[in-house]
Amino acid sequence: MSEAAASGAERSGRWPPVRVEWDDRDRHRWVGPLAAVGLVAGAALALFGLPPVDLHTPLHYAGVMTPMCGATRGIHAALLGRLGDAWRYNPLSVVLVLGAAAALLREAVGRQRGRWVNLRLTHRPTAYVAGALLLVALEAHQQAHADLLRSGAAARPPAWLLLPIALPVTAAVTLLVLSLVRRAAVREQ
Repeated sequence: MSEAAASGAERSGRWPPVRVEWDDRDRHRWVGPLAAVGLVAGAALALFGLPPVDLHTPLHYAGVMTPMCGATRGIHAALLGRLGDAWRYNPLSVVLVLGAAAALLREAVGRQRGRWVNLRLTHRPTAYVAGALLLVALEAHQQAHADLLRSGAAARPPAWLLLPIALPVTAAVTLLVLSLVRRAAVREQ
């Protein structure tokens, strides 16, 4: 079979829309540092507890749960080993914690062996449809657990009051992570 026919046959498969490859080059350099920052922030949550402010959006008070509602409490619970509670608060929190741990493992193995596990989209439309369906399922889960997600934050001041402080700090952390990723990329070249 010719190379063009082989690649056409390979692209015709729609599921799974992602292919796992081993490469000599890290095609996702940002994943390891981002996972490290996320796990450090999650460890701070586990160590010091939940933030003393209300992190809800205005829609939350109208009874509309967004896909990220419960994520902070879910990550807190997941990093304390309470995966059942984490799943109830927000299934995405369990996926984020396990995904971050897997990303750090990928980073360690890649640096040790000089070969990287890379994911490549093989069929974008299928990936988009699968992502949309997962988002709809997450939103249905969040709405079904609205009573749980609306509990516990009544006495805390709204987080949007901290926006003048939070935005510059978030921007500084983002710039720091990006500079570290760039510096690592320059060293690898």
